[in-house]
Amino acid sequence: MLQVTSDYGFYSQSHGYTVSMACNPYEVQEAQRLRYKVFAEEMGARLNPSIFELDQDRFDPWCKHLIVRDRKLGRVVGTYRMLSGFDSRKISGFYSDQEFDLSRLDYLRDQIVEVGRACVHQDYRNGVVISLLWGGLIQYAIRNHFNYLMGCASISLADGGAGAANIYASLEKKAMCPIDYRVFPRSPLSLDGFQLQDNYPIPALIKGYVRLGSYVCGEPTWDPDFNTADILMLLSLNQLSPRYAKKLFR
Repeated sequence: MLQVTSDYGFYSQSHGYTVSMACNPYEVQEAQRLRYKVFAEEMGARLNPSIFELDQDRFDPWCKHLIVRDRKLGRVVGTYRMLSGFDSRKISGFYSDQEFDLSRLDYLRDQIVEVGRACVHQDYRNGVVISLLWGGLIQYAIRNHFNYLMGCASISLADGGAGAANIYASLEKKAMCPIDYRVFPRSPLSLDGFQLQDNYPIPALIKGYVRLGSYVCGEPTWDPDFNTADILMLLSLNQLSPRYAKKLFR
């Protein structure tokens, strides 16, 4: 059972993991080291870390860092970071403001927690760790009276964009937001000219967002550092799927 113990407190006693907020600089660095391993070493992202083998940027000091730790081995195996709308004002916006024009969401800003830098160690990608992370994110948002979770979902462009074109075409039909929530890419990515396939597989992370009830908020933008097509997704906690929420909190 996932339980809340304090403002830093999420933990699981049933899967051999602890789930918590990083509560000191060492734990934040553990999360940043995992991010570097996944993003730079596995995905080939250009991170330019100021400290060797740590993924750091100017947003990190203002974020809360959710971590999942393997209790037996003692290592961090999953992480997300969270930036509240209130704290985003102290650093001139969300991370997503760099990639999208969020003007239509400005009236929601103080109700939003932006989530990002999601990663799970390659030995733990069986669905359990990501579910614990999502459960922690949602419980944190509810407990602190936020109404929305927002973040960028990334699709690799290693295939030249064919996958991104197919995935976005599918999402556009299934999960496009109301016009009031529409955002606009700062680096528009042309996905025309690709042959679209029926039932093209959606990445598990994005599929999970949609099952939870998330909206796609518009066309993708290009992230050159990660070589990905990024799609902004928004989850209203009022629209949270009861079926999948029950699974996360079980």
